[in-house]
Amino acid sequence: MKYITQHNHGLSKNQKWVIASTSSGFALENMDVLFLSFAMSSMIADLHLSGGAAGLISSITNLGMLVGGICFGILGDKIGRVKTFSHTVLIFALATGLMAFANNIYEIYALRFLTGIGAGGEYGVGIALIAENFESGRIGKMTSIAAVGGQIGAIFAALIAAWIIPTAGWHALFLVGIVPVILTVFIRRHLHESDQFLQAKKDEKGSLLRDVIKKMFSTPRLAFQSLGLMVMMTVQIAGYFGLMNWLPTIVQKQLNLNVSSSSIWMISTIVGMSIGMMTFGNIFDHFGPRRAFAIFLIGSAVMVYVLSLAQNMATLLIIGAVMGFLSALYIISFIVMMSLPGLKELSHND
Repeated sequence: MKYITQHNHGLSKNQKWVIASTSSGFALENMDVLFLSFAMSSMIADLHLSGGAAGLISSITNLGMLVGGICFGILGDKIGRVKTFSHTVLIFALATGLMAFANNIYEIYALRFLTGIGAGGEYGVGIALIAENFESGRIGKMTSIAAVGGQIGAIFAALIAAWIIPTAGWHALFLVGIVPVILTVFIRRHLHESDQFLQAKKDEKGSLLRDVIKKMFSTPRLAFQSLGLMVMMTVQIAGYFGLMNWLPTIVQKQLNLNVSSSSIWMISTIVGMSIGMMTFGNIFDHFGPRRAFAIFLIGSAVMVYVLSLAQNMATLLIIGAVMGFLSALYIISFIVMMSLPGLKELSHND
């Protein structure tokens, strides 16, 4: 096969570009999420926002992610993963950059909705690229590697926010969000569709939305499994983005920290997440996802409560790292969905 490497012979050129592209895309998406997190307290003060109005920013972003995930999932089946992936990166990059010119809450709502559309599509299509370009025994590990690469973007976001917000304000921070536009050039030039996708298109057996839904509910067991996973994913996404968007603001108030100090705490959390992602990937590949998923889920919920007990910076750093380690399951949860009996075939990775 042209773009799929054989076992035990390293990665093909296209597989390397898949990992490089998805890692970069996830990194830049994580930067956007953290930019909003660190800018939130400044935005509230600058625009005189109520807690409810500020909270809607995250909700609207998540709504955009839902729309983007569905729409770009369909588009990816029609025009290809590579083109769709580059389109999604372009959308969230431009929408993030335009946040630098937002002067009222309604402009922020509109731009965050567009950002969510791009981010939701980018993540889903990125996962599909990995699933279609690697054999099933390596999907967990490769997704973990891409996700860890994504956390590098989060670390950069924390450092950039600590530098820019105190000196130039939150508007200037979002200008950095335009950088992902450069990534689209490399994606379109070097990344190719997988043989698996090309064959599916040739045979006209691509996973169009109606076919996927039909398969997901084709038996009582699959219907129960599908609905259960939908509920789990909804809870996780709402919890993850609610946590990441508000934690810097909460921590700043709880311990009277400035942006720079809260950035240090976020970096410890991100490092913990990176370790958790690599650990989850190995457990997934060798032992299956169910038990690992349950441990990470319960542990992350417990650590959110423990975080509220922190009274000093040292304790906060330790708790943040452990919480990050456990909450890493969010990034890998798509792997769990694809691995369950019956649902795995929907990813075209037989």
